[in-house]
Amino acid sequence: MAAGIAVVQPEKIRNNAEFRAQLEAIAPDAIIVVAYGRIIPPWMLALPRLGCINLHGSLLPKYRGAAPIQWAVAMGDAYTGNTTMLLEEGLDTGPILLQQTVEIAPHQTAVDLFEILARAGAPLVVETLAGLAAGTVKPQPQNHEGATFAPLLDREDGRIDFAARTAHELYNRWRGFQPWPGAFTTLDGKKLIVHRMSVADASNSGLGLEQPGQIRVVNHRLFAACAEETWLELIEVQLEGKKRITAAEFLRGTTLAGNARLG
Repeated sequence: MAAGIAVVQPEKIRNNAEFRAQLEAIAPDAIIVVAYGRIIPPWMLALPRLGCINLHGSLLPKYRGAAPIQWAVAMGDAYTGNTTMLLEEGLDTGPILLQQTVEIAPHQTAVDLFEILARAGAPLVVETLAGLAAGTVKPQPQNHEGATFAPLLDREDGRIDFAARTAHELYNRWRGFQPWPGAFTTLDGKKLIVHRMSVADASNSGLGLEQPGQIRVVNHRLFAACAEETWLELIEVQLEGKKRITAAEFLRGTTLAGNARLG
């Protein structure tokens, strides 16, 4: 309101006659939708002459769905981007307007990437609106055969599967699933959250061949064996009922059996 712009926050819009009347009175040229997370009703899709324009955090048709930023990082992609598109009744299936590519650095998390894409996406929306008004931006249909999906995250997505995934794969999932569901496993039946981790260089760390999940302590550092003879270093952990601490602190206060395993 400081800028003199009315703000309305309806809980629902599909059958909200009052909100519909408000929008129809405004008669907008375009409606911008960002991170809404619900289906836009047909009456709203049909209202603006330039359409309902969505800013989506991926290079469509890749990563349609609720968590495109998280899954791009979790899958270890080297780049992603923003797409402006015209909304239709399908899930992220509408025609593409403009796209921009953004690099994903090897150690960036989803939290980092959210901020980058948000800052880059705002001017892309402005450029899209100007292009639509001038007739220089033309909607292009998506290649539906190339579509991939980024489903809503589940708590179990954060469970570390040492046997099924390599250290790089687990590290990428940890990066992608920040701040939730994070990464966790179990130790002696108790939940162990891994707040920080890195991929270990097995050749330089005195690590040998072990079954996935096997713990190895080398020079007061905590390592866990993963698939394909790879290793993760667990840097900061939190055992169920305890506070978040470094691995070195954890090792000082915890007696591990010689055959201790995670998961």
